[in-house]
Amino acid sequence: MSLKCGIIGLANTGKTTLFNCVANTKVHNQPGMQKANIGQIDVPDSRLYAINNIIHAARVMHATVDLVDIPGLTKGSGQAESTSSKFLAEIQQTDALIHVIRCFDSDIVPHIEGSVNPVRDKEIVDLELCIRDLTMVERKIHRTDKLVNVGDKDAKKLKEILHVYKAHLEDFKPARTVPLSFDERHHAADMYLITDKPVIYVCNVDDASAATGNKYSEQLKQAVKDENAEVLVIAAELEAEIAELESKDDRDIFLADAGLTEPGVNKVVQSAYKLLNLQSFFTAGPKEVRAWTIHRGMTAPQAAGVIHSDLERGFIRAEVMKYHDFITLKSEHACKEAGKLAVEGKNYVVGDGDIIHIRFNV
Repeated sequence: MSLKCGIIGLANTGKTTLFNCVANTKVHNQPGMQKANIGQIDVPDSRLYAINNIIHAARVMHATVDLVDIPGLTKGSGQAESTSSKFLAEIQQTDALIHVIRCFDSDIVPHIEGSVNPVRDKEIVDLELCIRDLTMVERKIHRTDKLVNVGDKDAKKLKEILHVYKAHLEDFKPARTVPLSFDERHHAADMYLITDKPVIYVCNVDDASAATGNKYSEQLKQAVKDENAEVLVIAAELEAEIAELESKDDRDIFLADAGLTEPGVNKVVQSAYKLLNLQSFFTAGPKEVRAWTIHRGMTAPQAAGVIHSDLERGFIRAEVMKYHDFITLKSEHACKEAGKLAVEGKNYVVGDGDIIHIRFNV
């Protein structure tokens, strides 16, 4: 399965700098950018290399996350006729939002609103996203009215639900907090409302504040404390310098000097996994050691389907080793001898870090 995250925020917040820190595709940060940047991230997972230190496969393949970085938003971006509205349509297809907020002063990089105020900046973006979603809801209400007029019973219920969304968005509240049941919200799923997506706030701070944050990041944390959203502090410029270093030893020294134990951008991906209730399982053999992304609670056949639909369709059984057992015992044979290689059927729920071999017949 593919996980896709959208990076949003005002212009000059450091969105593209953050994108370049994590994406395999590097882009130039150009004023007035007229298209979204598309990239892919390798999900950091040290367990892959621990497994490979035993197996010595030909290659190691990370799970990946797709990333969409849209041009900086401004007031009026949510209007249907605006240029930015076209970019927001791309964000509608993402699973989660990474909202980058400027939390640094700079005489070189002017702030689009004239001053640094993270709470105001967040509210500007939220407003534009609500306006965009409100437009989508109103369009669907118009289409639904035609069905109501011809006596469609389901359309009447849908119209009631859509008007709840409309009133909620008109109060500039995100769709993710609309007071409706899961089943009622499902009726609006095909609109892919942007404010219905889970969000991670990234406070882009100056280098000196990379480990501790600053007054601006604290202001943002206080403003969103009731949203049940994660707030990360990252110094994007510093992260960009670290990402350019080829040697792991050099990167570790750079991180230590900044008071960090790992790149802050790693936390972004890990938080996205947590936010979307995702986990990884592994396949391992002489050709490759590979991580695969699944939703927590998926069964073995469903996990097999992530690898290839034929594996799910012809699923027979899964041979499963727990990561800790494999690392401790050092081989599949040793796990089998110790009774740590389990043969699981169609109802087995895959655990995080499971090493799985799928048996199938098509």
